[in-house]
Amino acid sequence: MSVGRLVARTVIGGLFIGHGTQKLFGWFGGSGRAGTEAMMESIGMRPAKVHAVLAGTTETVGGSLLAAGLATPLASAALTGVMTTAIRKVHLPNGPWAANGGWEYNAVLIAAVTALAETGPGDLSLDRLLRTERSGPPWALAALATGVGTAFLTMELGRRGRPSTAAIAETTAPQSTVVEAAHGDTAGDPTTTET
Repeated sequence: MSVGRLVARTVIGGLFIGHGTQKLFGWFGGSGRAGTEAMMESIGMRPAKVHAVLAGTTETVGGSLLAAGLATPLASAALTGVMTTAIRKVHLPNGPWAANGGWEYNAVLIAAVTALAETGPGDLSLDRLLRTERSGPPWALAALATGVGTAFLTMELGRRGRPSTAAIAETTAPQSTVVEAAHGDTAGDPTTTET
């Protein structure tokens, strides 16, 4: 199981690092900060600049921690938070199926990182090497609750934020290609669709 957990951690963590760096730097065909800010503004996560950086940083750092097997419950909570926000703000109206832009992919990722928080990262991890491993059902439930709770708090704060002056100016203009791509018929992370 240590090898299985290592594979799960590195694949899931690596993909999250990719999504985060797409948002922050435009790597791997991502839209970069400007595109992520436009998407955040369009879904009411304000101030958009702050939420764009937070989302990208959370995915990059959370993915790195998960891949390394370091502070695994914290990594699980962080990644659960961004996936919960993605479900609520983007994918929920599309139903469950990823083929329709739904939330199944996000839910699978939440389940996977929660399972890793429960089982622990395995022998091939920094948590085990440093003797800092925390695992078991209470840690998994705490990570899940923290992630979901933080997501809803973040969404509420984002709802209360003021729109940017650029967003106010664009209220009569057609949506940008980046924002249209963000709401496109895509599975997974909407901000990474190529424009």
